[in-house]
Amino acid sequence: MLLVRTRLAPSTIHGLGVFAAEPIARGAEVWRFTAGFDLDLEPQALEALPEHAREWLRVYGYLDPRLRRFVLCCDDARFINHSETPNLRPDFAREAHGVDLALRDIAPGEELTVDYALVDGILP
Repeated sequence: MLLVRTRLAPSTIHGLGVFAAEPIARGAEVWRFTAGFDLDLEPQALEALPEHAREWLRVYGYLDPRLRRFVLCCDDARFINHSETPNLRPDFAREAHGVDLALRDIAPGEELTVDYALVDGILP
């Protein structure tokens, strides 16, 4: 679940992006997995779904390679785009799913980004 105020808007990176709606201080927790709100599934659970549902989940969710679980952020966090120079990074020491922290101060209106290579596995 996003822990800061954000808004969705067109992104110059890809499609829609998540943008800060308030200043975010360096080191602030920006996203944290919230049981009962976000989904954490066995990857095999996707096999029972219709193809269109699996396609949707592959776009908006990710396979966590550490947990070997499929994760779907159920708020706008699913629109956070990839960057090789991100302003967020996961910290897996704080929580098994990782907590996304601000790498630097982020100004209102700035797009939130993460390096997908640090959080994403390959879906079966």
